[in-house]
Parts: sequence; structure tokens; C-alpha cells
Amino acid sequence: MKKLLPVLLLVLLAAPFAKAQQQPQFTHYGFNGMQISPAYAGITNRPEFMSIYRYQWLGYDASFDDGGAPQTLFLSAHTPVRLLHGGVGLNLMRDKIANTTILTAALSYSFHINVGETGKFGLGIQGNVNNYKKGRYRAIDEGDPNVPFNSSDTKYDLGAGVWYESGTFYAGGGVTNLLKSEYQFADSSRTGRGTLLGENHIYATVGLHVPLTQDVTLTPTALLKHDTETFSFDIGGRLTYLEKYWAGVNYRHEEAVSALVGVSLFQDNALRVGYALDLTTFNKAAKAATSHEVMVNYRLPEPVIRFKPPVRTPRYFFTR
Repeated sequence: MKKLLPVLLLVLLAAPFAKAQQQPQFTHYGFNGMQISPAYAGITNRPEFMSIYRYQWLGYDASFDDGGAPQTLFLSAHTPVRLLHGGVGLNLMRDKIANTTILTAALSYSFHINVGETGKFGLGIQGNVNNYKKGRYRAIDEGDPNVPFNSSDTKYDLGAGVWYESGTFYAGGGVTNLLKSEYQFADSSRTGRGTLLGENHIYATVGLHVPLTQDVTLTPTALLKHDTETFSFDIGGRLTYLEKYWAGVNYRHEEAVSALVGVSLFQDNALRVGYALDLTTFNKAAKAATSHEVMVNYRLPEPVIRFKPPVRTPRYFFTR
């Protein structure tokens, strides 16, 4: 574990100096490692399927054009792959913010290294394809080449990350847009090309499972983020009862306070369903009062080992 700390600290310290366009943020970040780092793929030893739908600033509606409340749908799937000494994962996302719609598909691979008896460290890389679509915009000066109009562009990019997971602790992070792809959009007269530069965006997160009693576990969590405008963080925690029911709170810097509730169902708690309510606390005059988020997660059992490893015993060792 001591050898891993410098890597994790590097991710944390690098965050304040990274720049990127605004990217989606989720209150269920404590369950959503695949969105934070490609190194999370397969790290839990169980194939998982995740769906999160977020409706931000419910009821906010602009009086013209396509403005309104941001809406995000995130889907992910990942599984350990023993032959690859790690895991693979797939992310799909649709993010709509006013006149901009972003579609993303990302394929991840994580190389796993066992640490101690229960720990596992992952080094991940991600290849993704992004489509940015700009809708109808009204320029002050008609035909302004810097104002996009019903135009879209698709580019490829790369991401990378690290992740450490054990039975009681996890920490990890990731960086996006390593290629810094440049997206171009036509204006209404088709005479100009406005641009959007995909800068680096860095995440870092940590969580700890603390048993309070035989039935109750406390899990404090934190998430650091940075984009072109701000350095932001989330900090919170949840209580889990009988490994089935949880409730928690979260604070997002200069944005909102949140409440989370959820339940695990079926054998081995395979199905997890969660709901989060955000109450806007910053710049309330320009936003709606609440945001809502629903999470559905399904985990399959650990893959069965089809071969038996050799058993070495002193019974078969002889001395002369």
C-alpha cells in the first residue's frame, strides 16, 4: 500500500492544475467508479451493470430556444477477465445541456495487481469517441462565424486512471481528453467554423468502510473535480444497515446539499436501487430548487474458476 500512495497523491495534487470543459457530475459517485476512472473495470471481481439518470434543476425552463434543465443518462458495464490479468468496461452517456447534446462511448481496460490478502490495484486506459452537437443559436450579428448553428462534430480521445480497492478502503482517479481533441462547428451561413477544445479533466476520489456495530457500517466519501472554470469537491457519507439499506448526505461545493437513500435486493444483494435529491444552495436565483437522480445497479456472482490450481504439500516431498 505504501508504494501506491505516491501514485494516488500525484492524481490528487495534479487536479488543481488541470483544465477542461464542464462534464456531468453525479451524486451517486460513491457507486460509480467507472465514470471516474477506467482502472475501476473489473476491480470488484463481479460483473456489474449500472444505470444513472440525472435530471438537474427540475422545473427550470428557459423562455426561448432550447434552453432548460440539464439531463444526463449514464450506462456502464464492466467485468473481470482472468486471461487479460484485469478487467474491461464500457461506458455510454447522453448529456443534454441547453442547445448542446453530447454523446459518448468509451471502452476501458484495467490491468490488476494484487496487494496483500484483500487489496487490488488497477492501472487503466480508455479509448472513447465523443460527438458534440450544437443546435440552433441566435447570433447578435447574423452569420457570425463564431456562433455554431445546427452542426456537430465527432472526435476520438483517450483517458487513463488508477484505482485501489480492498474490503475496507478504496481510492482512485482518472484523467480525460489526453489528446485534447478540437471540435469544429459550422455557423448559420456555413462560412465559418467555431471551435471547442477538449482540455484535460481530472477526478480523484476516496472512500472508507467503517463498521460501527455488527449491523451498521459508515462509509465517508470524497470526490475532487476540476474544469476550465472551477476546482470543486463533494464530501459526504452514508450509513448501511444489514448490508441492504442505506441512507446518506452529501455536500457539493458552491452547488447543493444532497440526501441519498437506497436498498439492495435479491440473493447476495445483486440488485441495488438508489435515489438522490439535491437542494440547490448556491446562486439559487439562476437555478431551480432541486435536482433528482436515480441509480440502478446489478451485480452478477464472481466468475467460477474452471480449472483447479496445483496444490503443493510436504506430503509429496522426499529427502534422501
